[in-house]
Amino acid sequence: MWFKKKPRILVIGLDGTPLSFIRENLEKGNLPSLKDLFARGSLVEISSTHPFVSCVAWSTYMTGKNPAKHNIFGFIDRKPGTYSVYIPNSSNMTSTTLWELLSDNGRSVLIMNVPVTYPPRKVNGYLVSGFLAPKLDGATYPPELALKLKTMDYEIDIDPWRARENLDNLCPDLMQVLKARVSAFIRLLKERKWDFAQLHIMETDRLYHFMWQHMEANHPKYAREFMEVVKTIDQAVGEIVEAAGKDVIKVVMSDHGFCSVKKEIYLNHFLEARGYLRYRKEGAKSLEDIDPKATRVFCMDPGRFYVNLEGREAEGCVSQSDYARLLEELKGELEQLTDEDGNKVVKDVFTKDEIYSGPNLTIAPDIVINPVDGYDPKGAFGKQTLSGKGPIVGMHTYHSAMLFVEDHDLKAGGSVVDVTSTICQVMGIERPDDFDGHSLIA
Repeated sequence: MWFKKKPRILVIGLDGTPLSFIRENLEKGNLPSLKDLFARGSLVEISSTHPFVSCVAWSTYMTGKNPAKHNIFGFIDRKPGTYSVYIPNSSNMTSTTLWELLSDNGRSVLIMNVPVTYPPRKVNGYLVSGFLAPKLDGATYPPELALKLKTMDYEIDIDPWRARENLDNLCPDLMQVLKARVSAFIRLLKERKWDFAQLHIMETDRLYHFMWQHMEANHPKYAREFMEVVKTIDQAVGEIVEAAGKDVIKVVMSDHGFCSVKKEIYLNHFLEARGYLRYRKEGAKSLEDIDPKATRVFCMDPGRFYVNLEGREAEGCVSQSDYARLLEELKGELEQLTDEDGNKVVKDVFTKDEIYSGPNLTIAPDIVINPVDGYDPKGAFGKQTLSGKGPIVGMHTYHSAMLFVEDHDLKAGGSVVDVTSTICQVMGIERPDDFDGHSLIA
């Protein structure tokens, strides 16, 4: 009797890589491995999440759900009912992940370096936590995998402060970490059986944040180093694809786009100047420094606004009856917000009911903005000006994320949340009813 073989999938995540950048460099001949791979399937643009930060976007991808269902709203979230904050991780995620779903369906998995997978959850296979894992010990499932990775000189991430101190440190550090990660992943690919494997390349996002503007400006030193890293990543993709074998469907994706930073926009300064926010003291540095009795709205990275609402916040001063009116007022002011030179800085303003739905809606930000490209929204407290510029010269965009699936035609117009349903269809796994996304297979 003939049995149809169950499809196997390899996913390569290129964090923050814009489709526009990929297409430009495919034409220039800078990405031979990706060019060869992309000739065997469909490549389309997808959109990101609101807000378009990696932890939210990859949480949305790995759960197939919006933030009000998976409970990850930013790199830093506030503790409900308080003015203190915490760094969310997988223990705060209130949804099942794709790899848990696959494991429950008898498929074996190999997951490496995906953000917000720390602490690692139990899977049918291997899981190596990525961004935000403090160290390798305790960041793997099974736990003994960490010892094996240490013998391969595996590192979770570069130390970004070294790049802040001296940009010359960036590319050598990225190359070192990337080389060890790819080598370890290929070794694990070959050593054990798997049905679904995913490698996340965080090095792209690091590179773009520190050097995107230098690349666009054709900086004599850093533009060359930028492209050397990009070409090395392309070569690594080729090595991974070859190691995975021909009987595996390859998927390449990114979670958001990228552009150069023109200015950082300090939104709590805007709120203070308009009378929405007051501090207890001079020299404010954190959310705990606001005066809750005189603050109606505060902002957290990147452009998430919270109303200081009675009954929801610890010392909320905005009544339920004033809530809707305040949202409309604030939305109108944000839509008209300009920088010191009169440039519009906000493209879209969304209330939470417009972009989120689910059991965690009550703790979601009340308003989220989508900025004009180049104007990086910041939730820093105590700033004395509306805008500034720091060492980070690249920022995320909502548009220009990408998805490639080998041997399949894809529909355009999807988003990160749709990729999970797409993978389920390719692998023959029933899409859960509580997924927000839909398959993009044409």
